[in-house]
Amino acid sequence: MSENYLRVIPSDPWWQPAPEAAGAAAHLVEELLTSGGGTVDEVGVDHYDRVTIIDAGVNTSSMVCSACRFVSDESFLMDFIERHPDGLDRLDVWVPCCGAVVPITSLRFDWPIGFARFEVSARGPSQSWLTVEQLQQVEKVLGHPVYQVLAHY
Repeated sequence: MSENYLRVIPSDPWWQPAPEAAGAAAHLVEELLTSGGGTVDEVGVDHYDRVTIIDAGVNTSSMVCSACRFVSDESFLMDFIERHPDGLDRLDVWVPCCGAVVPITSLRFDWPIGFARFEVSARGPSQSWLTVEQLQQVEKVLGHPVYQVLAHY
């Protein structure tokens, strides 16, 4: 069975909120997704010891290299995820298209992905994306800028 996840993460991959703010953000995300008759199966919070790849599942199909602008398929990202199951200590990555070493955050994917040590994850939301205004509400609760990743597995 396939599932959608709406994942809200901080803009800074290394940043983590205080536990109270994390819980408040999860509660707010659940409220935002269920207001107006929307539904969500489950909302949770994850803290990671290391920066973790917040992927978009099968939504991602290509990547653009920030060094040479070569467009490749999703295999680079999938291989990278497999090689780093426990997260990342550094964000520099060697890209095979041109041999450059670039920040992985500078690579552009056709579907948003991210890198974080914290996430609010909503499984099975009936609403795909939070609006700009809703994201601003989450930012206010966390005290830090955020963005979202919609994953499909």
